[in-house]
Amino acid sequence: MDYKALTSLTALFFDQAEALGDGPFLWAKQEGTYKPITWRETAQAVKDLSRGLRDLGLKKGDRVVLVAENRPEWLIADLAIMAAGGITVPAYTTNTEHDHNHILTNSEAAGAIVSTQALGKRLLPAALEAPNCKWVIAIEDMDIDQKGPVDVHLWADTLARGRALPDDVAEVVAGAKRDDVACFIYTSGTGGTPKGVMLTHGNIICNCMGAHGVLEHIGLGNDVFLCFLPLSHAYEHSAGQFFPISIGAQIYYAESVEKLLVNLGEVRPTIMTAVPRLYESMHQRILRGVEKQGGLKKKLFEAAVRLGRKEYETPGSLTPGERILNALVERLVREKVRGRFGGRLKAMVSGGAALNTDIGTFFLGLGLPILQGYGQTEAAPVISANLPGKEKMHTVGPPLEGVEVKIAEDGEILVRGELVMKGYWKNEEATKSVLYDGWLHTGDIGNLDEDNYLQITDRKKDIIVLSGGDNVSPARVEGYLTLEAEISQAMAFGNQRPHLVALLVPDDEFLADWAKAQGKEADLAALAGDPDFKATLGAAVERVNKKLSNTERVRRFTTATEVFSVENEMMTPTLKVRRHKILEAYRDRLDALYEKK
Repeated sequence: MDYKALTSLTALFFDQAEALGDGPFLWAKQEGTYKPITWRETAQAVKDLSRGLRDLGLKKGDRVVLVAENRPEWLIADLAIMAAGGITVPAYTTNTEHDHNHILTNSEAAGAIVSTQALGKRLLPAALEAPNCKWVIAIEDMDIDQKGPVDVHLWADTLARGRALPDDVAEVVAGAKRDDVACFIYTSGTGGTPKGVMLTHGNIICNCMGAHGVLEHIGLGNDVFLCFLPLSHAYEHSAGQFFPISIGAQIYYAESVEKLLVNLGEVRPTIMTAVPRLYESMHQRILRGVEKQGGLKKKLFEAAVRLGRKEYETPGSLTPGERILNALVERLVREKVRGRFGGRLKAMVSGGAALNTDIGTFFLGLGLPILQGYGQTEAAPVISANLPGKEKMHTVGPPLEGVEVKIAEDGEILVRGELVMKGYWKNEEATKSVLYDGWLHTGDIGNLDEDNYLQITDRKKDIIVLSGGDNVSPARVEGYLTLEAEISQAMAFGNQRPHLVALLVPDDEFLADWAKAQGKEADLAALAGDPDFKATLGAAVERVNKKLSNTERVRRFTTATEVFSVENEMMTPTLKVRRHKILEAYRDRLDALYEKK
């Protein structure tokens, strides 16, 4: 694939569809079984919908909001909007009516596409209030009492409408330029109102080129992706949709995060992209299973992790006896673990947030290659990634091909290259605050080592400055806390305070087991004030404190009365902690920890 010669994402897709024709492309569950849609069938649907959209009045540069679960229609709609000369505006399925209203109004969307009735009930009222929105296309039949100026059209009818028109899609696609805006990705907002990041075709193509440069080392060909992160996020949009298209891979759509492990066994992907929170959850689940098995199986598992880590940290350092044991656990442990992930994974890629080093080396020790990367929505989004066989788990790898990175005097990471966004939609002030002197100012702090591998040390705005002047990384402290079996989620707190305190969410299985053993109700809110429960969590905190410096240690903690989730807005849809939302609910309790003697 000559990425540099490509003019647009739509040209990329149609070239691949022409080459791969009747080969399977998109797979979705139907009546309990995965069934394929071919490249040719997908291309025809894209063309039909593209013409149907233009017949509804869509013009070049018009925005269309897309609200749907990960499914074949998501990709078809995304490409059809672009193939009509429009701009896709993905929106999370977790968005409230207020969220939709902001995106529809701010983007001045001409229309919207929505999948189900449940999602339509939140989108349609917002569409009725949005001044520019004239129509909504429903992928599934919806029993909605339609009133007002917004027309509702069925997906099948819109495709049929386009099918009856002359096929001029190739001419429209030929007019697209690499510098044209392909989509607005609204930042999920760990703080403040989401902004529309304008990404061009070239931005995303540059990312695909960089990803190819990283993964070609593992041998690309006949690849299978399992798509489960929200396609409305830049990470999955580029890495889980357009990169697979660029290498002619098949894409399977997971049923849900809850069924992910089942789908992994069914799909047997070769490349998997995920956020650290998912790897943390898998790590905890695997360890709990091993603990329950106990005995010889536990000892063999621990040996597999220990020897795998040693070989990673110091290649060739295993003694003759360790090499024999390592060969044994390779067959008895690692092969079985890989089997649970489908048995043919070439690489697992982690992005979206910082991956704890211990989690990364845990999976490497089990023979599951994990590549930590780094990026931002404003960079389409991947900036750097570890190279297969040359992993440095405490880093996020070297910059991708075509990407320049330098460190400013204050330690901020600056990025330059075709991957950098055009700017924030209708927000010149915000654009100027991050794009100046030719560089994207990421707001992250880090350094480059002797091999040009980038290490992230913290988020510039998230650094906690204690009253004594010491700077503390909350992400580092939280990472250690959530490695403990008793703790699922954590948030460190202490800006302009003498020391750190923390808000903890206990692990749900630990909570259930502890409550059962104590003869108490497994209720998070009820146990928040239980002294025995607090003492058990306190022991976990003390274990963590022994690994931390004096300024990083958590002196006191309190427990949350509910899990941080997307639904209560304490986490973004990509499972990053929203500190400002958590503080709205728990600031008084955290402040009170400093009043205790």
